[in-house]
Amino acid sequence: MKVKFIDLFAGLGGIRIGFEEACKELGMTPQCVFTSEIKKYAVEIYKNNFDNNDVYGDITQINEKDIPDFDYLLGGFPCQAFSVAGTRKGFKDARGTLFFDIARIIKEKEPNGFLLENVEGLVSHDKGRTLETILNILRKDLDYIVEWKVLNSSDFGVPQNRKRIYIVGKKKESVSLENFTQKKTFFGNILDKDFPPVETKFTKRLLEIYTPNELEGKSIKDKRGGKNNIHSWDLELKGKISKDQKELLSTLLLERRKKKWAIIKNIKWMDGMALTLNEIHSFYSFLSKNELKNMLNDLVDKKYLSYEHPKDLIDNVRVQDQNKEKGYNIVTGKLSFEFHKILDKNGIAPAIVATEVNRFGVIDNNKIRRLTEKECLRLFGFPEWYSSNIALSELYDLIGNTVVVPVIKAISRRILKQPLN
Repeated sequence: MKVKFIDLFAGLGGIRIGFEEACKELGMTPQCVFTSEIKKYAVEIYKNNFDNNDVYGDITQINEKDIPDFDYLLGGFPCQAFSVAGTRKGFKDARGTLFFDIARIIKEKEPNGFLLENVEGLVSHDKGRTLETILNILRKDLDYIVEWKVLNSSDFGVPQNRKRIYIVGKKKESVSLENFTQKKTFFGNILDKDFPPVETKFTKRLLEIYTPNELEGKSIKDKRGGKNNIHSWDLELKGKISKDQKELLSTLLLERRKKKWAIIKNIKWMDGMALTLNEIHSFYSFLSKNELKNMLNDLVDKKYLSYEHPKDLIDNVRVQDQNKEKGYNIVTGKLSFEFHKILDKNGIAPAIVATEVNRFGVIDNNKIRRLTEKECLRLFGFPEWYSSNIALSELYDLIGNTVVVPVIKAISRRILKQPLN
């Protein structure tokens, strides 16, 4: 049985791979009859892996009547705010969004079904009204039986905690997204070996203080505490400081998050507030106020702390309130270092996002390196035959926004088990 499908917002082609694998396992012959992708290097890698398949550009400029007939629409569409979300005006609610292009194609072609993927945040976007609008259009305007669920890739044999919403629909049957067989694996099972390390002052300092085994699973950022977090002051990267100063920074890191300070300052509580000398002395009082002030100012000079007015929300923007007394705040950030997390071979990676892929460290031959091309692809369940012909930075950008192949495959098997019209 031949199954025709179209691949929209194709990216690396992960949805296509998962769908085609499911087809073949069920004895069906998949045929992609139309592909759309707008990013230049995404088109390059897509063509490299799918026999120079024709790839059309901006889907908003494609007339739905010009698209060949197909059985299934596949699309990991970007989430955009709807201009009039949740008012039950059907297509009018979706105009100006990329979902509208999916809807107009489905309306014109009336395929047997579809499989859509999006970020988990779609569920709560605009207090749920955006998802409600999407479901209303698919169910009421287009007359499909629709199911949706947030699934985590770590339950499908991929060592990454990546939660995404999947929306499926068919004309005649309901497709269950419940009770998938769970399969677990760990990052060590997809590791490459003997790749060159990143050798900088920062990585050398990490390995001076910690063994490679101790580093695995650690985050490096000045945002949170805990045994699995390394701070800039632990490494003394901004200058040497005393044991008491390190203790003070760790105490201040946690104390500045407490809601009581927002009440005292009469500002909206936010994660991390500048505290005055008197406020800090109230919980760090074994030093004289003058000694504490000297210690804090030294940390400001070394840029571990900032001296600033507390921030408040003004017109939904977080800005310093010049009318409030200045205080001391942690100079936070996780992207100020070459790496912000060292992946644990016995654990599962956090969600990979485009802006942070190159900040994940891997222990290899007792040194630290970045993720390889193959490791990136394996973290999303891509098959070994898939290859990259684009720059690593471009692959990092695409991989952070791609889909997890085994999840798509599992869902596709359920979609395909029901016969075509």
